[in-house]
Amino acid sequence: MKPVCVLGNGQLGRMLRQAGEPLGIAVYPVGLEANPDALPIAGSVITAEIERWPETALTRELARHPAFVNRDIFPRLADRLTQKQLLDQLNLATAPWQLLSDKNEWPTLFNTLGELAIVKRRTGGYDGRGQWRLRASDIDTLPEDCYGECIVEQGINFSGEVSLVGARGQDGSTVFYPLTHNLHQDGILRTSVAFPQADAAQQQQAEAMLNAIMHELNYVGVMAMECFITPDGLLINELAPRVHNSGHWTQNGASVSQFELHLRAILGLALPQPVINAPSVMINLIGTDVNYSWLAQPLVHLHWYDKEVRPGRKVGHLNLTDSNQERLKAALAALVPQLPADYASGITWAVEKL
Repeated sequence: MKPVCVLGNGQLGRMLRQAGEPLGIAVYPVGLEANPDALPIAGSVITAEIERWPETALTRELARHPAFVNRDIFPRLADRLTQKQLLDQLNLATAPWQLLSDKNEWPTLFNTLGELAIVKRRTGGYDGRGQWRLRASDIDTLPEDCYGECIVEQGINFSGEVSLVGARGQDGSTVFYPLTHNLHQDGILRTSVAFPQADAAQQQQAEAMLNAIMHELNYVGVMAMECFITPDGLLINELAPRVHNSGHWTQNGASVSQFELHLRAILGLALPQPVINAPSVMINLIGTDVNYSWLAQPLVHLHWYDKEVRPGRKVGHLNLTDSNQERLKAALAALVPQLPADYASGITWAVEKL
């Protein structure tokens, strides 16, 4: 089996490596400044854990690599302008939007989009960074360099957020996990809940949308699609051409994890429909020191990333899965005193979802 080089050596690359080990697949997460001569690049399949990267000796080498899967798709989806244009081209539901070119556009924008505008940098903004929620009285707070480099969307009144993680194989076949319910705080995913069966109408709509996107792009591998729930159905918020934070529950709650599914897809291995037998909850650990007393809970699976702990930084996650929902709720409640106070609301939300 060919080795896999992952562009980027953060937690997603680390978890791809972990998923490859039981299958005998060598996975090498590589930092952007790595020396290409020191890596088995020539005979490898190349994938990425990040959507955009600076030009370095390594990225120049990989840009020419014939086995860099989805290479030309990354820049198209990393830019919110071209991502939105793709969704419009496919007639897929998304928030009304336009490119923010000039300060003089604001009166017309508020007239068209309504009183709340969501401004997002075209590239690079994530986890709540590079995004602004503006009303007409706030526009002077927007940095000048945003004009021409941001899109502006209508603020959507949504009742919840869900994501769909799916994969497409080299033969064009697709498989999907059930929709995941997500809670964000300050733009960062805090908690995810997934069930063996999602709402049938939502699942059908989401699969049709992500299917259309992956087929249009001739995409191979795992892709995630984040959506808002509205009275008229799902609206696509953003796409991620990679394994995704909201799919981390699949490590312990599915017969095949999103990380293994991605490796199978890019290497041309079998791509069965993952089997989900029980509800799962994922709690992101953000700027929080590791606490091994979590392991006293029999349902807790700790995934620690070995990163320096800093405020706002994702440093690990906890997965819990059980077919007995009362036992799952009790395990979540038992975690509350073992975590910082700001986790309580996310755990309460998860318990209410179950």
